[in-house]
Amino acid sequence: MTETPTAQLTLSPVEQLLAIEEIKKVFAGRLRVMDTKQWDLYGSFHTEDVVSETWGGLPGDKQPQTNGTGGRVVGREALTKAISGMLGGPTPVTTAHHGHTPEITLTSDTTATGIWPMEDELWWTNGDVEEHLHGYGHYHEEYRKVGDRWLISYRALTRLREVHTPNFFSYMKAL
Repeated sequence: MTETPTAQLTLSPVEQLLAIEEIKKVFAGRLRVMDTKQWDLYGSFHTEDVVSETWGGLPGDKQPQTNGTGGRVVGREALTKAISGMLGGPTPVTTAHHGHTPEITLTSDTTATGIWPMEDELWWTNGDVEEHLHGYGHYHEEYRKVGDRWLISYRALTRLREVHTPNFFSYMKAL
C-alpha cells in the first residue's frame, strides 16, 4: 500500500461521515457483484488505474503478472478479466466474501485508506469431489473520489489463514 500523507480536510464532520459511508457501499458492492458474477459491473467500483495485489494465496504458476511482476494486476479492465477468469470461467466457482468492521481514514477531501478484516469461502466440483477454500485476512485499500463517486484505487490482501482441500487450485489456469 502506498503511504499518503494526511492532508487537511475541509469537509465538515457530516460530510466526512457521508464519505466514509459511500466508501463502505463501494466496498460492499464490489463483493456482491463478485459473488454474483456480475462482471459487467465489477470494474465500475474501481478507478481506471486501480492496482490489485490480492493474488498471493495462489500458487506462483497461477498468479497474474503485470510487466513481469507476479501477483499484481494494474487497470480496471485487466482486474475484471483476471478476477472473472478465476471465479467465472468454465468451472463454476461459488464464492462468499465478507468484509467486517472497517478502519477507514480520510487522507484528504478526495482520498482515503481502509483496512477491512475479511473472510472468504470458495467451492467448486472436481468430478465427484467438492473442493473448498476458506480464508481469513485483511484487505488494505485506497480510495479516490472521481467526479462524485468514491472508487477503489488500490487493494492488497494479506491472509492470516487459508484452509483448502488438496486439489483446490487444480481447476485454475494461469491468470
